[in-house]
Amino acid sequence: MFGDNLERIVQGIEKNYEADEIFFTKPGRAFPNRAAIKGVLKTLRRVIFPGYFGEEMLSAQTSPSYFIGQTLIEVERVLREQIILALTYMSEDHDQDGDGCDCTSEAIRERTAEICTRFFDELPNIQRVLLTDVQAIYDGDPAAGSKEEIIFSYPGLYAIYVHRVAHVLHKEGVPVIPRIMSELAHSGTGIDIAPGATVGEYFCIDHGTGVVIGETTIIGDHVKLYQGVTLGALSTRGGQRLSGVRRHPTIEDNVTIYSNASVLGGETVIGEGSCIAGSTFVTSSVPPHSRVSVKAQEITVRQPGERD
Repeated sequence: MFGDNLERIVQGIEKNYEADEIFFTKPGRAFPNRAAIKGVLKTLRRVIFPGYFGEEMLSAQTSPSYFIGQTLIEVERVLREQIILALTYMSEDHDQDGDGCDCTSEAIRERTAEICTRFFDELPNIQRVLLTDVQAIYDGDPAAGSKEEIIFSYPGLYAIYVHRVAHVLHKEGVPVIPRIMSELAHSGTGIDIAPGATVGEYFCIDHGTGVVIGETTIIGDHVKLYQGVTLGALSTRGGQRLSGVRRHPTIEDNVTIYSNASVLGGETVIGEGSCIAGSTFVTSSVPPHSRVSVKAQEITVRQPGERD
């Protein structure tokens, strides 16, 4: 019975508590809050795509300045708090290493202010590029009834939106938060884009479920991916020794990769204008304007009652 075994179970778990890795917090420090980060993405999307995800009624004929300003003030406040938590939480290891990093509270707040300034300066460009993504999805999907439908309901666009926000924070060296953002999108859409991946303009993910884009992937402009595509590494057996090493492919401009294809390896380059057929496994570079496919398989159809 559970009650009879409880003391033994408690002792076993308590023994495991001796491992430092089990604790998510360090003394005097707190981990960033997932709900707050999710709220940042939700509120910021109201600014990027006004009228779709909030009660505000804006148009090109009205002055949206007050709405934009007040909303960004709130986003900045929450994001700043979460960045301070992330930098403070991770700073202990650097401090112990004695690498000369100034990890005082004042230094972290100054660094956070600089990060927020550069991040919000980048917002107009994030919005501009996202509008090219909307256009790419609309141009590539005959089932799309309108651009409004894409903005409001397409999971591929949402995953791209989150990535473009997370990628800027990743470039600024913000720990933890970009990954939390990418995993929030992953859990909601089935699309896994590492925040370190570089993605060009007019990016289209069609259907999207099962798409995986690795951390060091570089994607050019006008690239289209279908469901189940993996842009991954040939091997990760090296573990942490591979951190920072280029291990994911380069996809040049105007490439289409169809469903369930895998393109792997840091030295693999898919040349401009190429098309990768579904269910292919590509581990070496492809020249521009190539067509990559698997050899046609024999299909056998048996009628009921027929023998092999």
